[in-house]
Amino acid sequence: MASTQEEQSDTNDSIDWDMVSYAISSQYRLTVLERLAEGPATPTRIAADTDRHVANISRSIQRLRKRGQVELLVPEDRKKGRVYGLTEEGQQSWQVIQSQDLV
Repeated sequence: MASTQEEQSDTNDSIDWDMVSYAISSQYRLTVLERLAEGPATPTRIAADTDRHVANISRSIQRLRKRGQVELLVPEDRKKGRVYGLTEEGQQSWQVIQSQDLV
């Protein structure tokens, strides 16, 4: 019993709660993380898949990118067809959000 509590405590200690909190404080950021957890996508595809405005999705992607949760998977100079994916930190945040039922 004690080892289970210790394991849970160790797991909680390794969670970046600031990243999780930042993600869940916006429905758009949550939408982006959820969609990118399924696989890489463009902002236009995310907007279409989630019935959201592309401007809001793009803004959320940029904010998550600044926080290190989302990364650009194509060259920086590409203006159209920019594909984004989750970083390891983004994947971890999404897993915590789901496992802790924070959605």
